[in-house]
Amino acid sequence: MPTPQPTEEPLYLPAEVAAMLRCSTWWVKEQARRERIPYIWIGAYRFTSEHVTEIKALFERRPTGEPPTPLANQPQRRRTNTPQGHTPRLTARPPRRRRQTTS
Repeated sequence: MPTPQPTEEPLYLPAEVAAMLRCSTWWVKEQARRERIPYIWIGAYRFTSEHVTEIKALFERRPTGEPPTPLANQPQRRRTNTPQGHTPRLTARPPRRRRQTTS
């Protein structure tokens, strides 16, 4: 009778984790490098499904329960005096004056 093999949890590469989280591979590697997310180091970054679940929980944001600020209480944007559709003209910088050298 064959001996049953222990089932090992798969280890995911940063690119696979990035696909699961819908982010870039660079972001996953950078967060691991800065030790902001859990990982396993076996010659390179490796992640378990438990790590992926924990990463999701670490970056989850919940509503605070406070009502959003009404638009009337927000500061007004400052308007410019340029007419709509008018782009200010960019002028060339005047030439730099050279210093006179004395010998």
